[in-house]
Amino acid sequence: MEETILKILKEERGADWRDETRKSIKTKERTQMSRVKMPEADPERRSHSYEEVNQGLTEEQALAEARRCIDCPEPTCVSGCPVGIHIPKFIKHIERGEFLDAAVALKETNTLPAVCGRVCPQELQCEANCFYTIKLKKPAVAIGYLERFAADYERNSGKTAIPEITAKRSEKIAVIGSGPAGLACAADLVKEGYDVTVFEALHELGGVLKYGIPNFRLPNEIVETEIRNLEKMGIKFKTNFIFGRTVTFDDMRKEGYKAFFVGSGAGLPNFMNIPGENFNGIYSCNEYLTRVNLMSAAHEDFDTPVRFGKNIAVIGGGNTAMDAVRTARRLGAERSMIIYRRSEDQMPARVEEIKHAKEEGVEFMLLTSPLEYFADENGFVKQMKLQKMELGEPDASGRRRPQPIEGSEYMVDTDMVIVSVGVSPNPLIPAVLPDLEATKWGTIVVDKETMQSSIEDVFAGGDIVRGGATVILAMGDGRAAAAGIHKYIQEKVAAN
Repeated sequence: MEETILKILKEERGADWRDETRKSIKTKERTQMSRVKMPEADPERRSHSYEEVNQGLTEEQALAEARRCIDCPEPTCVSGCPVGIHIPKFIKHIERGEFLDAAVALKETNTLPAVCGRVCPQELQCEANCFYTIKLKKPAVAIGYLERFAADYERNSGKTAIPEITAKRSEKIAVIGSGPAGLACAADLVKEGYDVTVFEALHELGGVLKYGIPNFRLPNEIVETEIRNLEKMGIKFKTNFIFGRTVTFDDMRKEGYKAFFVGSGAGLPNFMNIPGENFNGIYSCNEYLTRVNLMSAAHEDFDTPVRFGKNIAVIGGGNTAMDAVRTARRLGAERSMIIYRRSEDQMPARVEEIKHAKEEGVEFMLLTSPLEYFADENGFVKQMKLQKMELGEPDASGRRRPQPIEGSEYMVDTDMVIVSVGVSPNPLIPAVLPDLEATKWGTIVVDKETMQSSIEDVFAGGDIVRGGATVILAMGDGRAAAAGIHKYIQEKVAAN
């Protein structure tokens, strides 16, 4: 094993790698260490509470996992990170026991490390590009676990590092939306010295981080702490502010705003348009999660509580579907079902989320699609007709297309349905800017490098551009837009 590893590394770094390796690290010992296992809350206990499922690494576990990193000369893990975290740098700080320094290294490029360490799909990004994954075909270094550890250690220490803002510029920038794209954009701009204000339409900050992700996966206190840190950097926040309705873009330009970043997300739910979809007790996933996570509608004494179903069905196979079905389980559902028309290996949800759902008693009805809903005498859903599917030829995405099996229909009792089959971009901003170029799907067209739209002082990123993105991809867009805005303003200043 050692000779194989040294051969690979010699090809990458050169003839001196063998001696350098033997002097600095024990390669064989590192690569034979097992990947750390994340401690988890007991499935039975957590399925009845909002206790965070992943419990975080101990210092001993973090130190051991950090030792697995062999400090590649050309770290491919970094190229897999949409915000460009220097991963070996922060991991080596952990290995040396310099936990606060690790958090500082993370924050050089990542505004929300405690968030990303919890919800980013590292297995598809940085960890997919790890030396262990690519060259050794072994489990990657647990980069996400270590990121969370460093961020949590800093927060719990009470010694939070706030970047010093040395420059001070007069230009005012408006960031529309306080989700991950907007927060990342605002952080990079304030570091450049700009006067940045984030405008949020809802009454609480955080966007999808708050309304879309339950506490058992991302506790609200984590998001709130990260936002408080941004406030300490000098970012201003305004809630209950609907851009294009509260004020217009022209109004804001008259107030001195020199550029705008649109990170208004994709909050418009999609439905399947099948018979009975308008019956009572059928929710969009967005409505259900927003009302539970942000509006306290999970309490029966709330003015307009959500329905507390006993037999609930969630239609879809993404992370939001897992969030919804696991939330319903915590609110008392006796039978929790995922209805998904493809196979499990085609599910877009993270493997970890699927595993947690199964542990909590969620039933997976795969290769199955709803055809129709039926209601009781009061108009509330009581049953659904399902149809079995089989996989046919690949579709445009390369996945085998599900096809209905004739004569396979059957009925299932359900008193609540949550539809999680995708979302569309928020239409408000394109509606109030007729000169803004948008696609037929309602996404804003931007230059992929600068994130600049067809209106020169308007930039955009995240779901409003992509139609649907992970937290870290949205943050990458926000950082790219911040660089684009800085370049645009400096060119304007130079021209004048």
